[in-house]
Amino acid sequence: MSTSDQKRVERLLAGDELAFKEFFDEYFDRLYRFALSRVRDNPSLAEEAAQRALCRAVRKLDGFRGESSLFSWLAGICRNELADLLEISNRDAARQVSLDSDPAGQRAAQQRAADLQHEPEEQTASEERTEQIDTILRQLPGRYGEVLRWKYLDDLSTEEIAVKLGVSHDAAQSSLQRARLAFKSAANAAGLEV
Repeated sequence: MSTSDQKRVERLLAGDELAFKEFFDEYFDRLYRFALSRVRDNPSLAEEAAQRALCRAVRKLDGFRGESSLFSWLAGICRNELADLLEISNRDAARQVSLDSDPAGQRAAQQRAADLQHEPEEQTASEERTEQIDTILRQLPGRYGEVLRWKYLDDLSTEEIAVKLGVSHDAAQSSLQRARLAFKSAANAAGLEV
């Protein structure tokens, strides 16, 4: 193991938040490219595999023996994550039913289309509000927008967010609180009622 890898691992194991940010910044793009080279037709799958690999690596960091470079170890984890994600994707694809072959599904789709035709103003207002919220989330400083998406759009628990951030539960809770305040302030400045 190189000295820089060893120092980075020690800092991560000690719970250094800056070390996690540096770790993510340095390795995410490399892992994404590694995964994308294996699933060229699915960039979102490559991104998910890279994120999952980094999260798993942080949880299993005490098992890194340094027999290879840190990136080689991460690439092995990423390869396993890709295999798992591909298996899940293939299983889901096999279970999907075409709306064309399901009369109940056709009726539900037709009803939904009819409902949307009767509610264009409400739908437009809802879409505009969603777009405003998305813009505010993207403009929040640091990882606040990402943290709020995880919590409220992806329904992740604070514990799961802590793992993604590589921080303690209390630190994740604190990040969520600061993110909420930043969002509220930005929303009020944009004239959006929260």
